[in-house]
Parts: sequence; structure tokens; C-alpha cells
Amino acid sequence: MINRDRIGALLLLAFCIGYGALTFKIPLLAFQEQAAFTARTVPKALAVLGAALSLVLLLKPGADAGGGVAGFRWGPAGLLCLLMIGYGLTVRPWGMIPATSLFLIAGFVVLGERRWWLVLAASIPVTVFFWALMTQVLSVHVEPWPEFLRD
Repeated sequence: MINRDRIGALLLLAFCIGYGALTFKIPLLAFQEQAAFTARTVPKALAVLGAALSLVLLLKPGADAGGGVAGFRWGPAGLLCLLMIGYGLTVRPWGMIPATSLFLIAGFVVLGERRWWLVLAASIPVTVFFWALMTQVLSVHVEPWPEFLRD
């Protein structure tokens, strides 16, 4: 029986197959051809993982879950989408640390967390950790602060 879960699994499977086919078009430099880890490695792994999980969802036996979207909380979902758009627009002018911290804080509040100590303890250290990981370990330059606070 076809239901919305299986339709979603079919769409995800089609997307993963297309994405996997496009990974072979990612250009490689001559010395990367025989390397174990290249620019194609993670996209290929994601395509295979997505296809496998969609096949599991497609082939699993289960009760036909009706319901639809009537019980879904559209308000917080819409607010989270707006927060993501706002984050994308503010991360460069505000810097990564303030923009990401405020995005996470606002996301926690939208999702219903009201313990401020937990919201701050979860958002600020995570933001600083990922900024340090990106800049110190991965050597990706990301401005941490707004322009008026930079040297």
C-alpha cells in the first residue's frame, strides 16, 4: 500500500540516485585520481547512505499511518525557517560567533526551552567549539566577530 512515507522514500531515493550520479562529475586534480579521500568521497557516501535509508523506509513493513499534517505545529516550523534565512543573512556582517549563538538561542526558545542557563550553556560553547574547529583544525577562515570589533 502506498502512503506518504513511501512516497517520501521514493522521492528521497530518486534524489539520492541523481545526486550520486552527479558526484562523478566533480572535477579532480591529476594527483587526486588515486587518493583514498577526494572531493567525491563524502558526496558518494552521502548518496549511498541516503539511498540505503530510503530503501529501508520503502521496504519496511508497517501500518498505514494516516493522520496527514493536521497535528503538525506549523508556527514553530515556520519560525525556524525564518530563523535559518535570517542566520544566512547575518552570519557575514555580524560574524560567526554572535550570529550562530543568537540563531541557536532563538531556535531553542522557539522549540520551547525556557531554562536560560541551559540555552546559553548549549549555544555559546557549541558555537565557539565549531568556530575553533573550523579555523584551527580545518584551516577555514571564518570571521568570528562583526567588522567593527575586528583589528
